[in-house]
Amino acid sequence: MSIEKPTQSLSTLELDRDGFPELRGGNLGVRIAANDAERDAAQALRYRVFYEEMGARPDERTLRTRRDVDEFDEVADHLLVIDHAISSGAKGVVGTYRLMQGDNARKLGRFYSSGEYDLSPLTDFPGRLLEVGRSCVDPRYRGRAAMQLLWRGIASYIFLHRIDVLFGCASLPGVDPLPLSDELTYLYHNHLAPPALRLRALPHRRVEMLRADPHALDHRRCLARLPPLIKGYLRLGGYVGDGAVVDDQFNTTDVAIIVKSELLADKYYRHYERRLRDALD
Repeated sequence: MSIEKPTQSLSTLELDRDGFPELRGGNLGVRIAANDAERDAAQALRYRVFYEEMGARPDERTLRTRRDVDEFDEVADHLLVIDHAISSGAKGVVGTYRLMQGDNARKLGRFYSSGEYDLSPLTDFPGRLLEVGRSCVDPRYRGRAAMQLLWRGIASYIFLHRIDVLFGCASLPGVDPLPLSDELTYLYHNHLAPPALRLRALPHRRVEMLRADPHALDHRRCLARLPPLIKGYLRLGGYVGDGAVVDDQFNTTDVAIIVKSELLADKYYRHYERRLRDALD
């Protein structure tokens, strides 16, 4: 028998805040890594994409283990896309995203992004923070389905953990800013974060983003040349920080990304509302 819709908002309903139900789309599912084998599979995928495909420069340990591993992995959650047609466990991992809450970053004393940006506008922000990064998808799965599942997974995560702001470093390919001048100028001129949320590149690493006449840009061409992940953040209303950073190890030029999480969560709000209402019927 149906009962009346609860009057309290979703944010005040009793939820299992540590629970993260797997979300499915056909053979693909997205969930948090549950064990060491699944985390290892994510690190192996990161190695194949970042080092073998994108030309990152491995140190001796990385080359020997063929894993992309750092100290932040131990205190982060690892969001996984799994192809259940292959396996429902580690062997089925085809996409990953690293998620690190502010409380866990404090265990190490810093966020990963603090090596490139002054994070004080966010660390002074009165809300819960989530740093996202190390996103990659197996080349065979780089279509709409896998990326949409990753976005749904992040939305579910921020909903369950009441995240206020998510941020991280997003990458453009290559370490020479000159060929990226139009894209960097476009991002700076059109998507610069407001002062209260504006991360600034550390002075000794800062690369100027305003590198061309913004009024002479072909905006459609600039947007088309941006990596899909950055375009995804922009579609959600995300901002960029002030200044780019060259990452020689990963063969990229990074920009800081900031998204107020309700912009992401609202997109999937009705999905969770419907699920909770169905559970009460």
